[in-house]
Parts: sequence; structure tokens; C-alpha cells
Amino acid sequence: MLGLNAGNDAPQGPLVKEISEATFVEDVIEASKEVPVIVDFWAPWCGPCKTLGPALEAAVEAAGGAVRMVKVNVDENQQIAGQLRVQSIPTVYAFKDGQPVDGFQGALPPSEVQAFVDKTAALGGGDGGGPMAEALAAAEEMLENGAAADAAQTFAAILEADGSSAAAYAGLARAHLALDDVDQAEAVLNGAPAELADAQEIEAVHAQITLARQAAEAGPLDDLRAKVEANADDHQARFDLAVALNASGDAQSAVDELLELFRRDREWNEGAAKTQLFTIFDALDAKDPIVLNGRRKLSSIIFA
Repeated sequence: MLGLNAGNDAPQGPLVKEISEATFVEDVIEASKEVPVIVDFWAPWCGPCKTLGPALEAAVEAAGGAVRMVKVNVDENQQIAGQLRVQSIPTVYAFKDGQPVDGFQGALPPSEVQAFVDKTAALGGGDGGGPMAEALAAAEEMLENGAAADAAQTFAAILEADGSSAAAYAGLARAHLALDDVDQAEAVLNGAPAELADAQEIEAVHAQITLARQAAEAGPLDDLRAKVEANADDHQARFDLAVALNASGDAQSAVDELLELFRRDREWNEGAAKTQLFTIFDALDAKDPIVLNGRRKLSSIIFA
């Protein structure tokens, strides 16, 4: 157990508390900019919740302020549960800097609960070090500088040394995407251990692969713009325009079109606009202004 201390800059108040939708922004989004926040979605009738909740609370209390926890009753707060795609309970998310960065569903044994809380608490501390971290940083720099083939070799070498590195699997897949080899990128992720499937890095690349496949089928921008201008209620044309805009590298305009589509008809095509928005958000960095502003606007529409 880390036993970290959050120090004098951590927000004051209880380490564990029950909250509602009315205070979610304050108690989770804003609070997680100071110290990581674990969100436990539960219900009084949920048997596993009665075991998991106290275990989480005990681990959070033992962390001494390095992490905080809020409990959200899904029966009383269905909108926020739906917005965060809570499909079963217990569901637990870890928030840092206003964004969900980790999570799991279902009850876990005490050792895994402790490991999750320790991992979340560590998000509030300094960056990791050591040769593996240096190798990952070097590979990321290669990828950013356009040396995708060299980055792929480095990520592959890291995986030979540590086959449980979600960052290395994600990096290798992104390198193949940069080399326009979508099938190989997908094969890399399919070869990752099952326990890494829900890692944020892996989910982000899955989203990028989805968008890459959509880009291959994207229609001409000018034609799609003309269709939307001719009929603002042509939802399929607006959706296709958003896909084409994102494929052209204009993620902001794509998000704007999808938000407009969601505003006009949030249920169209089984909520396709919202699903596509989350795909774009997942593919981008959680701190990207496009993501931050897009999520805020989407929430405004949902709760209007």
C-alpha cells in the first residue's frame, strides 16, 4: 500500500461521501484536478456493491488523503450514470484532472481493490522512472517526430521485456496506424492480455482504429456540406459530414456537427451521434480542449 499523503493542497472535507448529480461537477470534475477521485456507482439492492463499497472506502481512508471517493446511487442519479455509460453495477471510475482515467465493473477481491486504489492514488504523485519508462518516452518521441517504423521496433522491444505494458501495446498499435496498417494495429491490440482490455491506452487506440476505418469510407466533404445546407434535418448527411471532417483532420468541426445532430435528435439511429462523439473523445487525449469543451457542451444538452 502506498500510504501517500496529499499534503496541504488537497481539498478539505471527508475522504468518502455520498453525492448527487447536482454536485457531481464540484465533487468529481473539479475536485479531481487537485487529487484523484474514485466514483463508486451502486444501488441499495445490489449485493456485490455491499461488499465492494466498504472495501473501497477502507482502502481510500488508508491512503491518507492521496485519493478521495464519492458514492453515486444509480437509482437516484440515472442521468449521470447514463452519461458515463454505466451499464451494470457496481461500476467504479477513477477521475484525474476532470476526466475518467481508469475503472472496472463488478466486485473485486480485496487485493485487487487495494491495487486499484493505490494505482489511482499514484496518479496524484510524480511520474514513474526507470529504464522502462525512459524507453517508452523515447518511443513516443520517435512517433511524434514521424519515425513510426523506429517507434514500432522500440515498442516491440519493450513488449519483449514486459508483456503486460498497456502503454507499449497501445504505442505499437499507434505506430502501425501511423504506417497506414490498420489491420496490423488491430492485430496488436487483439494480442494484448485480456486483463489490459479496459486500459485507457488500449481503449483509445481501439477508438482510433474505428475512426481510421470510417475515414476509408468517408464521402466528399463538399458534397456532404451541400446536402446539409440543402436540408438541415438530413441527419445521415450530417453524420457522414462529421465522419468526413474527422477523417480530414478537423476533429473540432466533426464534434460540432455531431453535437448539432444530437441536439436535433438525440435518439436518431440508436443514439449514433452520442456514440460517435464518445469514439472521437476516446481517440483524443483526455486533456485536449476539443474533448473538454465537447464533453461540457454534450452535458449541457443532456441536462438542459
